[in-house]
Amino acid sequence: MDMLVTVLREMLTPSNFLIIVGGTILGIIFGAVPGLSATTGIALMLPVSFSMTSTTGILFLGSIYVGGISGGLIAAILIGVPGTPASVATCFDGYPMAKNGRASRALGIGILSSFLGTFFSVLISMFFCPLLARFAVRMGPWEIFSLCFCAIILVVTMSKGNMFNGLIAGLLGILVSCIGIAPIDGAKRFTFGVVNLLSGINQIGLMLGVFAVATLIKNFAKGDTKTPEIDTKGISGFGISLREYFSHWLLIVKSFFIGLWIGFLPGLGAGLANLVAYAQAKTSSKTPEKFGTGWDEGIIASETSNNAAIGGAIIPMVALGIPGDTATAMLIGGLMIHGIDAGPLLMTNNPELVYCFFGVLLLGAALVLVLQFFGMRSFPYILRTPVCYLYSAILIICVVGAYSDSRTMFNCWLMLVMGVVGILMALGNLPTSPFILGYILGPMLETNLRKGMTYTSDGFLPFITRPVSAVLLLVALGSLLWPFIRDYREARKKEAGRESEVDKLSQAYEVEED
Repeated sequence: MDMLVTVLREMLTPSNFLIIVGGTILGIIFGAVPGLSATTGIALMLPVSFSMTSTTGILFLGSIYVGGISGGLIAAILIGVPGTPASVATCFDGYPMAKNGRASRALGIGILSSFLGTFFSVLISMFFCPLLARFAVRMGPWEIFSLCFCAIILVVTMSKGNMFNGLIAGLLGILVSCIGIAPIDGAKRFTFGVVNLLSGINQIGLMLGVFAVATLIKNFAKGDTKTPEIDTKGISGFGISLREYFSHWLLIVKSFFIGLWIGFLPGLGAGLANLVAYAQAKTSSKTPEKFGTGWDEGIIASETSNNAAIGGAIIPMVALGIPGDTATAMLIGGLMIHGIDAGPLLMTNNPELVYCFFGVLLLGAALVLVLQFFGMRSFPYILRTPVCYLYSAILIICVVGAYSDSRTMFNCWLMLVMGVVGILMALGNLPTSPFILGYILGPMLETNLRKGMTYTSDGFLPFITRPVSAVLLLVALGSLLWPFIRDYREARKKEAGRESEVDKLSQAYEVEED
């Protein structure tokens, strides 16, 4: 009860409440504008949180996170372009429904699904995080190393495109994290005599460069700077009754747990959850032919799952210090900037901060529901914002944010260099999720590896003899080998299919001869 009173007092303080409302609105805008995302919004606003207390800063960033994930449905439904990767599947049925003059119904379904997915997934994470954190506190350096290694491998193997591209990106992230002074013996590494690199690659400069600057340059290079045409005639009312909406309760529950589970797996998040849930909904539907024509179930599956991934992603973030997706990696960065170490001891050392974070996610879900319901007719104005003004303002904020972190121009130049790195990674089809995860977990990997090697005289042996560590390493090994095993099995099935066809043809030929 005392904790509840403390959390409510912090969140409902007039200044904090206004910051939460402002952060939610900013998140919705970042989610709604195609090319931007919740991740970009958090990266851009990290420097703004410097002047805030740690609690106010995490309230601000958490509200942006919730608003950004949900805001993606606006562009997906009204113009057929996903505002964020989390709303790709929403386009499939949301846009056709809007074109048929039922934009309010599509928006209403999306808004309700977003609220349910976020609110109940956060409630579940509030229950599981303390349990997982109590278990994680008992882990030694061997288990923590194996856990971090397993998280990176899972992200690598589930990256879009070639698995080896994900592996290269993850290794690059670990390499970048090694720049500066070594955590155990204090040796200088890869500094090349540059004093500013002794403390490592600045987190703000890297995040702003890889996400914000690289995103702006890529989007501007595409040359699509025209404001979209939006038909606002179909936007009026909520479009659907609660009774009609909850008639799809079984689909809501299935999509919710798909999103929750995929969000829990490190590095995957809402971008994959909405596509998997949509595919599952279509496969199990009695009318799969209606999907893609403006069908309610398609929007429900996508928006419930991508927001349920929020609760799934914050479980490993809070309990283990491992980001569930790229946005939670940014949130961990925000905690580190305020001098708070994310990990198993977070709930023990800073319980008020953790429950304030849960509280802002719950409050943010309710605020998104209210703001999107009453702001339906304002959505077209968000999407009609001239790109030349929007991108110029964002670039200025990036430069100011990079400079304010260290008060040196070196950080601004570093931001631009990391922007170029982000563009080169995109050209080389290298995913950013393994890169960021490698950068965040690199120091934890190295520190626990070196501790584990020196705590006993058995060298690397305890990593494979301690049960939890061995299981995690086996999971990582299985994840690496599974794509090859899968390809081999598919090849064997095709070969068996061809052999059966040949047998049938030969038998038919023998019958004809007889």
